[in-house]
Amino acid sequence: MKSKIQENGITEGVIWKQLLLFFFPLLLGTFFQQLYNTVDAVIVGRFVGKEALAAVGGAAAMIVNLFVGFFTGVSTGATVTISQFYGGGAKKQVREAIHTAIAVSAAAGVAIMAAGLVCAPAALRWMNTPPETMADSIIYIRVYFCGMVGNLVYNMGAGILRAMGDSKRPLYFLIASCLVNIVLDIFFVIALGMGVLGVALATILSQLFSAALVCISLSRLEEEIRMRFKEIRFHGWVVKRILAIGLPAGAQTLTYSLSNMIVQADVNYFGTSTVAAWTAYSKVDAVFWMVVSSFGVSVTTFVGQNYGAGYFSRVRKGVRQCLLMKAATSLVITVILLPGGKYLLGLFTKDQEVLTIGMEMIRFLAPFYITYVCVEIFSGALRGMGDALIPMLLSFGGICILRSGWLLAAVPVWNHMKTVMFSYPLTWVTTSVLFAVYYSYYVKKRKIV
Repeated sequence: MKSKIQENGITEGVIWKQLLLFFFPLLLGTFFQQLYNTVDAVIVGRFVGKEALAAVGGAAAMIVNLFVGFFTGVSTGATVTISQFYGGGAKKQVREAIHTAIAVSAAAGVAIMAAGLVCAPAALRWMNTPPETMADSIIYIRVYFCGMVGNLVYNMGAGILRAMGDSKRPLYFLIASCLVNIVLDIFFVIALGMGVLGVALATILSQLFSAALVCISLSRLEEEIRMRFKEIRFHGWVVKRILAIGLPAGAQTLTYSLSNMIVQADVNYFGTSTVAAWTAYSKVDAVFWMVVSSFGVSVTTFVGQNYGAGYFSRVRKGVRQCLLMKAATSLVITVILLPGGKYLLGLFTKDQEVLTIGMEMIRFLAPFYITYVCVEIFSGALRGMGDALIPMLLSFGGICILRSGWLLAAVPVWNHMKTVMFSYPLTWVTTSVLFAVYYSYYVKKRKIV
């Protein structure tokens, strides 16, 4: 008779159904997580102005994503570790991994808060932040970093729950905290007129709320794996395992953030209207990234549990089915955005110049979304099997190095926003090919059939 921890549809159910059952709560969760920033952008764009919109969503957002994205990648090490032990029914190891993961997130939150507070102003200047948005950008980013512990504890705790196949409770917590964020945004910005400061305060308070919810949930797991606050500590073997997988994954995420920061620095040269349009486009573009990241987490958890249980045929089938579903979804998103993008951009600004530039961005980039599919799916699958180093190197070369090289070489020659935007499809296509080739080699070498 199987123990409770082993009664798991991910390792036993119909593959595509299990992937979708896991995917949809993840997608909705990612949607509500994105809604934090989207609501901020809508409120400041409509009630404060395009300068405030550029401050909240421009260089400041890139810097925040740099730090948070890196930790999110590192936390993948905990997710993979827990999912593999959970799939194999190893309760003691699951319990120790949970307590270590929470300790890591709290320590990282303090470290990132300190680094962000010290480095943010210099980073904003390095990214050519327009002078008219600099003051608001500094205010936003400093307040945001003060709430970093709550942010990271929530993300780690949610990752732990998902590693065990529970993608619903993180969704519920995000919905609740998002509603809190909206109420606080309206109160601080519209009622009290606190501008960018109010937006930042609303965000960090709502993130602390979601962190409290996820900690309560972890403390109510089944007896043998439940989190107890007095037992939160660093277990050396878990830390090593988390870092072995998580550091390369974090570095992979870091390459995306660094390359986007370089792009943002080039975008900033084109003035406030272009920065505001890029900010608004980024919020619309987030629909695609929400979907692709949700499929990525789904396949990582699916592969992790089935690989840990020794079900290799399910691993291969799961990756193939996830790849097909993601490709189809990418095409649907493109078809929707090309005619409907103007209405979505209109949520963030009434400025006609900003809207025109934003639509040019959508028409140029949306048709290339499908070319990125292999990167996220194969990368997620490889991490689920414990291979994070090579995916990091492929991403670093195909995304960061190639994109940076293109921007440095091409933008001075063809000084146009389209030259900047072309760096995305160029790197998406190249990196997808690299991942497809390496994944095929990996599964053949490991005889995962």
